[in-house]
Amino acid sequence: MRVLFIASECAPLIKTGGLADVVGALPKALGAVGTDVRVLLPAYPGLLDGLEADGEAIPTRPLFGRRARVVPGRRAGLRLLLLDAPRLFGRPGNPYVGKNGKDWPDNHKRFGALSAVGAWLADGKLPGWRPDVVHAHDWQAGLAPAYLALSKSKTASRSVITVHNIAFQGLFPRKTMAELKLPASGFVQSGFEFYGEVGFLKAGLVYADAITTVSPTYARELTTPEYGMGLEGVIAQRRGSLTGILNGIDLDAWNPASDPDIAVPYDRSQLQGKSKNKAALQRRLGLTADARAPLFCVVSRLTRQKGLDLLLDALPHLLWRGGQLALLGSGDADLEKSFAAAARANPGRVAVSLGYDEPLSHLMQAGADAILIPSRFEPCGLTQLYGLRYGTLPVVAHTGGLADTVIDANDAAIKANCATGFQFAPTTLSALRDALDRACDAFADKRLWRGMQRRAMKHPVGWDVSAAAYAALYQQLAGAPAGAVVP
Repeated sequence: MRVLFIASECAPLIKTGGLADVVGALPKALGAVGTDVRVLLPAYPGLLDGLEADGEAIPTRPLFGRRARVVPGRRAGLRLLLLDAPRLFGRPGNPYVGKNGKDWPDNHKRFGALSAVGAWLADGKLPGWRPDVVHAHDWQAGLAPAYLALSKSKTASRSVITVHNIAFQGLFPRKTMAELKLPASGFVQSGFEFYGEVGFLKAGLVYADAITTVSPTYARELTTPEYGMGLEGVIAQRRGSLTGILNGIDLDAWNPASDPDIAVPYDRSQLQGKSKNKAALQRRLGLTADARAPLFCVVSRLTRQKGLDLLLDALPHLLWRGGQLALLGSGDADLEKSFAAAARANPGRVAVSLGYDEPLSHLMQAGADAILIPSRFEPCGLTQLYGLRYGTLPVVAHTGGLADTVIDANDAAIKANCATGFQFAPTTLSALRDALDRACDAFADKRLWRGMQRRAMKHPVGWDVSAAAYAALYQQLAGAPAGAVVP
C-alpha cells in the first residue's frame, strides 16, 4: 500500500503545533504495518540542507508562472518529497504569517500549489511510485482532493482528508478561483464555496473519498453547531464517510527513561527521578524549591480556545491552594501580557516563558506534577498524552480527545484503580476551580497520587492501534478486502 501525505508542516523539520507532530510520527508507525508513506512538504528554508538523496529531482509544471521541482529525499526517518518553489516557500520564520503577524497575502497560491502538486504526483509523476491513496492534512492540503476529483485524468488514487482543527479553514476571496484553476461550477454550496469565499477545508470535506479527524469524540462534536464552525452541515451529510481515529505520540521522542532534555531519567518503577526533575524545573524557572507544592504546568498556544483566560481567572485559587504554575507558550498578546504580569506579581510561585522551547517543554513534562488543559474545544490534544507518558497528571476539560484519553479521578474510578487524571465540565471558572481542588486534594494523598502516576504512565499513548486503523481505511479506500495484503 502506497500513501502520499500532503502537509504544511512536519516535526522535527518545521513545527507550529500538533499537526507537525502527527505528520512526523504517523508515517513511521504506518511503515511498521506495511504501508509505504511519502510526505509532500514545502521546501522551507533549510529543509533541503542535509537531505539524503532518494532519487532525481522532478520538474513540475510552472507554478503561477515560476519553475518548481519536487526533490525526493530522506531525513529524520521519513521519506520526503520537498516542493522546491523558492518564490512561494523561501521565507524564514512562521510558515503561514509574516513578520507583521498577518497571514501571507499569497497563502492561497502557496498552499494551492502544494495541493496541486500533490494531485499531480498522484497521476504517476514520480518514477516507480504511484500512490494508492492521497492523504491530505488540514486546510493547507484541502484542495488536493478537489483537484483529484475534478481532474480530467481521473487518476486511480483515492483521497482522504484529516481535520486536525476545524477552526482553521483556509478561506480566500472568490477572485482567487481563476489563479487556482478551480472551475466556476464548483463555486456552489455543494462544492468549495463557503459564504461567498473559496474554502480550502470545505473543498477537502466535499471531494475527499473519506474524512477522518483526530479523536472519536471530536468526530461526533463536528456534526454539531457548537463545534462545527459552520461546516457541521457538510460533515453531517458525510457522516457515513467520517471516522475518528485518535492521535498518538512518538514513544521514542517522548520517553522519560531516555529523554536527553530532562534532568534525570525515570520510569514507572523509579518515580523518585521525577521528584529530581521537579527540583530542576523549579531552579530553571526561578520557582521556590518546594516538593510539597503541587506544580502545575501549561505548554500551549495562548488563546481563548485553549481556555487560558479561564486559567488566569482561576490562578488566585490555584495559588491559594498552595500550588505553583509554570507556563510555556505564546499567542494572544493580551494573554501574554496578563500571564507575564501574573509572574511579576507572584515571584517564586508563577513562572512564564513566552515563545516555544522544545527542550524546556520536555523538562516541564518531566518536572511538573500536573498539566493543565482547560480547552473550550480540543480535537485531540497531544500535551495530555505527553503528560500521561511522563506521569504528569492531566487536568482537562471534557471535550474532544481530552475526553477520550484521560480517565477522571471520580470516586468510582479511584475505587476501581483506573483514574489517570481530572476532567471537568462545563468549561467554566467554577468547574475549573473544582478540578484544581480535586487535583490538590489528590496530590496531598501521596499513595493515591503515586498510583495514578503509575497508571497514567502505563496508559497506551503510542500509534500502534491508530496506525492499524489508518492502514485498514487505506485498504478499504483502495478497494482491497479487509485484511488483504495490498502490494
